[in-house]
Amino acid sequence: QVHLVESGGGSAQTGGSLTLSCAIAGFSVRSYCMGWFRQAPGEEREGVARIDSVGTIMYADTVKGRFTISKDNTKNTLNLQMNSLKPEDTATYYCAAAPWLGICPTSKGDFRYWGQGSLVTVSS
Repeated sequence: QVHLVESGGGSAQTGGSLTLSCAIAGFSVRSYCMGWFRQAPGEEREGVARIDSVGTIMYADTVKGRFTISKDNTKNTLNLQMNSLKPEDTATYYCAAAPWLGICPTSKGDFRYWGQGSLVTVSS
């Protein structure tokens, strides 16, 4: 049975840091494209970062240079280190997985498995 469980969300002040983790069960992160998405109230869910089976990473322009995605193949976890947080980073963050077909999909509709979400709130 597949499970993705996020942890590590919470509150931070502008300029602060938080780390999100996603524990995965039911498949290996080695074989999937893994991604972080976020959804602010009243907004569409958007991609934040993704890492493919061979370790290629892509970031949204809004988080480039501030966020770092990583995965631990041994522990079967996905992480997102968030630094220099801004109020506009406030959102519910989701980890997600898509079958690895040689390239990570760019559309959230192509991600098959999703976590329940973890709320991140950044105050000014």
